[in-house]
Amino acid sequence: MDTRVKVLSVNVSDAKGTAKHPVDFIELNSTGVKGDAHSGMWHRQVSLLGVESIEKFNAANNLEIKYGDFAENITTKGFCLYECIPGDRLVGSGVELEVTQIGKLCHADGCAIFSQVGSCIMPREGIFARVLKTGRLKAGDELELIPRTYRVKVVTLSDRASRGDYEDRSGPEVVRLVNQFFNDIGWRHSVNSTIIPDDAATLTSTVVEAKNNGYDLLITTGGTGIGPRDVAPDVVRPLLDKEIPGIMEMIRMKYGADKPNALISRSIAGVMGSMFVYTLPGSVKAVGEYMQEIIKIQKHLFLMLMGIDSH
Repeated sequence: MDTRVKVLSVNVSDAKGTAKHPVDFIELNSTGVKGDAHSGMWHRQVSLLGVESIEKFNAANNLEIKYGDFAENITTKGFCLYECIPGDRLVGSGVELEVTQIGKLCHADGCAIFSQVGSCIMPREGIFARVLKTGRLKAGDELELIPRTYRVKVVTLSDRASRGDYEDRSGPEVVRLVNQFFNDIGWRHSVNSTIIPDDAATLTSTVVEAKNNGYDLLITTGGTGIGPRDVAPDVVRPLLDKEIPGIMEMIRMKYGADKPNALISRSIAGVMGSMFVYTLPGSVKAVGEYMQEIIKIQKHLFLMLMGIDSH
């Protein structure tokens, strides 16, 4: 995959919902494009659109849409911008942008192009970014994609499985569901799994090491009950910067209504630095039930932790 795009045009406008006009250069500062209507302390500071999308739209509608007419700040040529994911970075010419959103809804009354032809490509193929490194950008410059891969650590706690007395089935089920989640939302990811004994010191070092190594998500399975070797919640809770109690409370109440034994689980959820941590029960069935609820909100949680308003 080509990871470079060439800047064909840089564009600004004085008002939102209107076409932008090309300029010689743009100044990217901490709020976005200096002098542009969309500048501000939010996650959609800079908009980008590929010329490939514009040419496709022109051919389908027999139009001659010009650079900036879709209200993009930066018109590019190269790889498909809309294949980026949140967290990807575009770097070059001394500036750095972080992708925060793919597409968006048009303004309530539609943009100028939508009003003219009843269609617009920005909601599908435009991307938005915020400025990480300020500087000047102009036509002819190049930007390189630095892709983000979301890293997941899955940890099975089991004395017997760690000794090889029986096959771990819960850990592989977590891995399967994690892969399914990321594939469904189209985000790059990698998963690393391990089996450790029900030992507090070993779990502590495993969790701390995962955080220090830049993992985005850590899920444990096993060790959430009240037995003498059930240590997962006791180890993880003091390590969290913020606990998210509502997730596990809801899951316990939902499944505990029909299966009272589900209420015994002491599973917790929270954030440790920039890593989400979940402690799940050890049964395959419980893993499926918990993951079913977690994946409903995990994309939103990732964006929230990045400071991106996805509402």
